[in-house]
Amino acid sequence: MPDQVVYAMEVTLNGLMAGVLYALVALGFVLIYKASGIFNYAQGVMALFAAMTLVGIMDGQVPFSHLINALFGTEVHHFGWHLPGLLAILMTMAVMVALAWCVQQFVMRHLVGQEPIILFMATIGLAYFLEGLSDLMWGSEIKKLDVGLPQGINEALDSVTYDIFGYGFFIDNLDVVATIIAALLVIALVAFSQYTKEGRAMRAVADDHQAALSVGISLNFIWVMVWSVAGFVALVAGIMWGTKSGVQFSLSLIALKALPVLMLGGFTSIPGAIVGGLIIGVGEKLFDFMFGPMLGGATENWFAYVLALIFLVFRPQGLFGEKIIERV
Repeated sequence: MPDQVVYAMEVTLNGLMAGVLYALVALGFVLIYKASGIFNYAQGVMALFAAMTLVGIMDGQVPFSHLINALFGTEVHHFGWHLPGLLAILMTMAVMVALAWCVQQFVMRHLVGQEPIILFMATIGLAYFLEGLSDLMWGSEIKKLDVGLPQGINEALDSVTYDIFGYGFFIDNLDVVATIIAALLVIALVAFSQYTKEGRAMRAVADDHQAALSVGISLNFIWVMVWSVAGFVALVAGIMWGTKSGVQFSLSLIALKALPVLMLGGFTSIPGAIVGGLIIGVGEKLFDFMFGPMLGGATENWFAYVLALIFLVFRPQGLFGEKIIERV
């Protein structure tokens, strides 16, 4: 088998694993948009906030320590404990649920019935607020996140592919674990949306708020639930990306890669988020592999957005989105 074909297979495999993570981030957008019609620009910053909170809880860091020390002249930084990863994750999830309740209670509840652009601007404000809150609570320095996930080359895949192709694929253990976790979470979210009472209520709210209210569905409960689930998705994404590249403020930019995924799959489709993520993940890797050298490299930075632009021109609702027909 030609070497270029074998290399392309390795690139495709890496692209599929990256695509699953893109789909996971995109699902946070889709869930909130389906339930409330709000495009949540703050989803990426929620991943940053979750990751920074997780690191702070694990390391026993005192929240707002810089502010406390500046106001009172103290030197308090740590509680003196180091919590295990699983317990810290559960505590961080509780923080994200509390955040969801606060967002609904103090922001979104007052904007019911407003124009979509106003709701969108509210999420932009929420994004910058959470970014500033993260800095104030935990500090702005780059943090290392280690919850016990394996890292380094996967020796089994390297050995198997070497025996088959005469060339070992370099696949990171973290990517393999992240792909498995993300895939299981995606399946769980699809099952939740389709087969649970709360999932059906969420879809009912998405279809018609007034009709959902008339049959006794609580909008406040559904929206808090959806923002909580989106917070959990952000936490998982923050753990994966934070473990890979460190917890830093550029982590919030992962949301930008989810935008082309949504444009391809459709803003209202959970399967669309999955398929769009895989297309973007594989497409950007293969395009960079085949055409990157002749175009100067770094094509992964812009390929997804160009592909999304093409879709917007010819199929603006995406592959799985609902086609909107307005009769005049």
